[in-house]
Amino acid sequence: MKLLSALLLSSTLAVAAAPAWAQANSIPSQPHLLVKGEGSRTVMPDRFTVDLLVKSTDMQPDVARGKVQDNIASVLGSFKRHRAVSGTVRADNLMIQPEMRYANNRQEFVGTRVSRRVRGSFDNTEALQAFLRDTAASEDLQITSLQPGYSKEATLRAELKAEAAAQTRQSAQGLAQAYGARISGLYSISDVAPSFAYGVQAGTWPRAQAGNVMPPSPPAPGYDIETTGSRATESVQAGPISITENVYAIFLITDGS
Repeated sequence: MKLLSALLLSSTLAVAAAPAWAQANSIPSQPHLLVKGEGSRTVMPDRFTVDLLVKSTDMQPDVARGKVQDNIASVLGSFKRHRAVSGTVRADNLMIQPEMRYANNRQEFVGTRVSRRVRGSFDNTEALQAFLRDTAASEDLQITSLQPGYSKEATLRAELKAEAAAQTRQSAQGLAQAYGARISGLYSISDVAPSFAYGVQAGTWPRAQAGNVMPPSPPAPGYDIETTGSRATESVQAGPISITENVYAIFLITDGS
């Protein structure tokens, strides 16, 4: 049992010293290993989602509503002309609220604000750029975000999670063998990172390779929308995006002797 006592004191084995799971699971009182597995892929985006805000303020609510509906119809028509991906175009319900401004040391009512949000996705940058060229940006019609995505992300994440889970078992087996111990069972497994008493926070496990800690990867190139005058012009470059799944597992161990 001296070996197990040494194992429990070894930071190399990443043994948790206090309750750590963000879930209801508790750290076992038996000797154990806490290991992380990671699955990651870099893919090129094949979905480009545009979010727009359409709004208008007027003392007559119906006038504001009419302007919003006209702009929404224009945006939906543009999505259709430029072949947005089927099923991705969605317009939210109308939002109506009073618009106030602060003047002369008091709140003043300036009208009724009517707004709707609309979004749609394209499967190539050419269609996206054509849509942007066709969008007359103004105070009442704003492009609020542009997000890249991957159409098979759900399937890929399932594959990566399976890889990460398999990696936890391989890591635990290697660590146990290195110290003459053996795995006696799986105590818990989760995709929620624990929080450690010795300073490593959730999601910041260092990645080691050949004895060196690797710095975090730089962020993937993003997307910029430049506006000139009232017409939206685009500067869009598709860059790779990284998809990562982590799995954290606690394995019970016993003395291998």
